[in-house]
Amino acid sequence: MKHALLFCGVLACAGALAQTSGTGAIPAAAASEPVATTASGAQQFALSNGMQLVVQPDHRAPTAVQMLWVRVGSMDEVNGRTGLAHMLEHMMFKGSASLGPGEFSRRVARLGGRENAFTTRDYTGYFQQIPAGRLKDVMQLEADRFAHNQWPDEEFRKELEVVKEERRMRTDDQPRAALMEQLNAATFMASPYHHPVVGWMSDLHSMQPEDARAFYRQWYVPGNAALVVAGDVQPQQVLAWAEEIYGKLPSAALPERKPQTEPEQRGLRRVSLKAPAEQAYVALAFRIPGMQRLAQLQPEDKDALSLLVLSAVLSGYDGARLDRELTQGPQRVADSAAAHASIFGRGPATFMLTGVPASGQSPEDVEQALRASVARVAREGVSAQELARVKAQWAASTIYARDSLMGQAMDLGSNWVQGLPLDADDRLLALLQDVAPADVQAVARRYFGDDQLTVGTLLPQALPEGAKARAPAAGADDGVMR
Repeated sequence: MKHALLFCGVLACAGALAQTSGTGAIPAAAASEPVATTASGAQQFALSNGMQLVVQPDHRAPTAVQMLWVRVGSMDEVNGRTGLAHMLEHMMFKGSASLGPGEFSRRVARLGGRENAFTTRDYTGYFQQIPAGRLKDVMQLEADRFAHNQWPDEEFRKELEVVKEERRMRTDDQPRAALMEQLNAATFMASPYHHPVVGWMSDLHSMQPEDARAFYRQWYVPGNAALVVAGDVQPQQVLAWAEEIYGKLPSAALPERKPQTEPEQRGLRRVSLKAPAEQAYVALAFRIPGMQRLAQLQPEDKDALSLLVLSAVLSGYDGARLDRELTQGPQRVADSAAAHASIFGRGPATFMLTGVPASGQSPEDVEQALRASVARVAREGVSAQELARVKAQWAASTIYARDSLMGQAMDLGSNWVQGLPLDADDRLLALLQDVAPADVQAVARRYFGDDQLTVGTLLPQALPEGAKARAPAAGADDGVMR
């Protein structure tokens, strides 16, 4: 496991700015009541130009995280222009009206911070972790490139070659990643989830500088973005700075997002990939309902929750069902096996089962064993004790994630960008407590037939003489980090 400022002159002398702190007078014009709050103290504000601000105070250490989330990813691309969201993420580091290529990163480093960015199907994110006293400085830097990103054509062409090589290393030369790319393309026909986040190589070959500039003008507008700040900060002071720095950026209309609904699947699909590899690999993608609401649940929402619990029952902890049934004992079928339910997102949802055949076992053996594990749940159900363990581990992992400022900012930003309430994690935990064994058994019976299934199989070929097998890459094309 994956998103402008006002005064360019201010940026020109950013290095000379005095250190800022979380105290001081707050302009009255900036004071505002939050539009949403959480039990953890997070507050959401709407800036005057439509940009959203989320602030999570955490005073345990004198540091802060700023994240800028833009609700645009590979699902907003069109045929012939895939990879633009990710390419633009790279170009955001290549300059603005006041900063040259690479200067943004150098200035963040001089402020004592670290930074990076990521692109997924649903969104793009940019982040900096810095001493809390330098927060206003990085707000100015981030706002400048958000509003005034610009670069020479030659800089674009050089970076495009970097992205092509990234695709070669992470997808083309990684058999499992290449298989997952083909599996996604076969699973999704109308949905733009069909496209890889990094883009098809043919589209990268034909990509032009103006393609990225046009994409930037379309989607990088205040009403399509949220600023998330977590750390040793005062919400009203952050709001005042955000209004001063980000709130003055001109608003602009967003393009119309037309629905691209995936048609009903009416039969099993299969894809296979022959590639040099030491081991085969099997991935089963089942179409399932996604989670649309965290209040006033509809039947499909309850099913999505139950499928999430089923994935944890199968492989949510060491020694879970897939481990016990497929990878242990003298008759083991697989070296590894896993389940994952992707129920949140702007596009369609899937339930994935994956496995690596053990020595002497075939991909077909693993496929049958994976489906047999789900069929066993459908037939015999799960115990209350099993669900209690899953729920306890889920609660613990959610709480532990809050130890990290970056984890808090990631949760808040991803909730906003997917249209969920800020406290979606707490609401999800509460809802999971109501998932009963009968609910898990019911979804195991309902969603795992052939008609909603696409199977991908990696067929290993002999490695070239003298070549060493690469370490397997991540399975799904869910996101790309710079």
